[in-house]
Amino acid sequence: MEHIRNFCIIAHIDHGKSTIADRLLEFTGTVSARDAQEQVLDDMDLERERGITIKSHAIQMDYFDDKEKYVLNLIDTPGHVDFSYEVSRSIAACEGALLIVDATQGIQAQTISNLYLAIEHDLEIIPVLNKMDLANAMPDEVKDQIVDLIGCDYEDIIEASGKTGYGIDKVLDAIVEKVPPPKGDPEAPFQALIFDSVFNSFRGIIAYFRVMNGEIRKGDLVKFVNTEKEYEANEIGVLRLEQEPRPVLKTGDVGYIISGIKTSKEVKVGDTITHVERPCDAAIEGFEDVKPMVFAGIYPIDADDYEELRNSMEKLQLNDASLTYEPESSAALGFGFRCGFLGLLHMDIIQERLDREFDMSVITTMPNVSYQVITNKGERIEVHNPSGLPDHAYIDHIEEPYINAQIITDSAYIGPIMKLCLDKRGTLRNQVYLTTTRVEITMDMPLGEIVFDFYDKLKSISKGYASFDYHISGYREAKLVKLDLLLNGESVDALSTLIHQDNAYDLGRRICVKLKDLIPRQQFDIAIQAAIGAKIIARETVKAVRKDVTAKCYGGDITRKRKLLEKQKKARSGCGK
Repeated sequence: MEHIRNFCIIAHIDHGKSTIADRLLEFTGTVSARDAQEQVLDDMDLERERGITIKSHAIQMDYFDDKEKYVLNLIDTPGHVDFSYEVSRSIAACEGALLIVDATQGIQAQTISNLYLAIEHDLEIIPVLNKMDLANAMPDEVKDQIVDLIGCDYEDIIEASGKTGYGIDKVLDAIVEKVPPPKGDPEAPFQALIFDSVFNSFRGIIAYFRVMNGEIRKGDLVKFVNTEKEYEANEIGVLRLEQEPRPVLKTGDVGYIISGIKTSKEVKVGDTITHVERPCDAAIEGFEDVKPMVFAGIYPIDADDYEELRNSMEKLQLNDASLTYEPESSAALGFGFRCGFLGLLHMDIIQERLDREFDMSVITTMPNVSYQVITNKGERIEVHNPSGLPDHAYIDHIEEPYINAQIITDSAYIGPIMKLCLDKRGTLRNQVYLTTTRVEITMDMPLGEIVFDFYDKLKSISKGYASFDYHISGYREAKLVKLDLLLNGESVDALSTLIHQDNAYDLGRRICVKLKDLIPRQQFDIAIQAAIGAKIIARETVKAVRKDVTAKCYGGDITRKRKLLEKQKKARSGCGK
């Protein structure tokens, strides 16, 4: 145990986390020159293209320092806010963290939120200033920010470049010197934390875990504490570039277990593994069921593809246990699924994967959040879909989820960003200047207001400089109404949405105008109406097509055209009689 070091990497999106990981793997000889490629640990094409880590990874490296051999376990984490629970479990499996900050951009919102998670778990923080090779790097200014944030000394901050490999040797030395070895009792009953799982079509679900106490041997009977399922450890091993089977894993080790599990719901991130015969006294703290926050309907473009879409969703869920779905039907779109996502990025990724991996063309309805409806009888109903809302007469009030939002931006953009947040029903809680030009704004906002276009507007207003992070703070009462869209008096359920009373007219008007542009003209007028209950709040009409009777007129007096149009008008009204 004295020679084991378990650490993770904390960074904002695009601060060079995956690139630093690549250099660490190359420096320790874990990846050969033949296998080397950019973003080694990101195995999805989508991750490489977008430059983000979607699925966390773990890998073991050997490092020789003064003839001593150290085993370094890197537990990589996703950087996006949607995957914060996965990040928290990865952090719980470590004793140290590399805090990577981009020397050209400085501290960002995600850096701070993940750093607080690491500090809560008493991790040893090693600050690394990345991208020092760039001409626009601001090392002194960014070092000041890091010192203010974590209270370290200037000498503790390691200057590095993931691109050139500069400073990577110092990073490895710091990991060995500063990160404490794992604590735990090798003689205690076996206890391990699951921090990730992947699906293999031949072997079933493979769970990644960190041994906290005791040891596990191949063939042992184990139990997953929260799901109360029992399995035989058919294969255990460590996570190199490929999985390497081992006969035994001891306290402090990070490895994998294969036990023929076929259902993703049986393996939950944050669960505790123990022996059936000699179980541990208590589960590892911090486990929670991941709750989806954003909901949308996904329907096949061709109704005949429904079964194919169901199979695709089942396979996707094996790889991504945080995706939830249930069948639903719509009068307009036919049969489909109501899906729950961790956030907007998660929803975007699922859509992209359905298209790429399963060749499924789908229609996605407007995203919305889950609401708590309190009835006149005091019952609490959770509603994910506007069509599931009870009749207005039975509703006492509706509560919507609120978030605590952190925005870090250049001070030049405070005004427009404040206006955007206030327009989205936000209230200011705090405003702190990190430096003379960088400010951190903390707001209370309804989650329903940010799921649609908030992030895009924030990036546009701040010219890409503002960074955004949030966490759910609870439910609050709100004046919400159900906005229905009617076509020729018929309600289209796929376009219904729950919205705050103050914003209903504006959204209804915008949707009606948009639909008028999109719906092709027919032989009859089409009335597009937005309604709240029985009250129509906006209307547009798609006019009927008519024969062009003026086509034969070329030049001449305008009265000739008028005469022909009047004649057509009389003929049409005569047909009506």
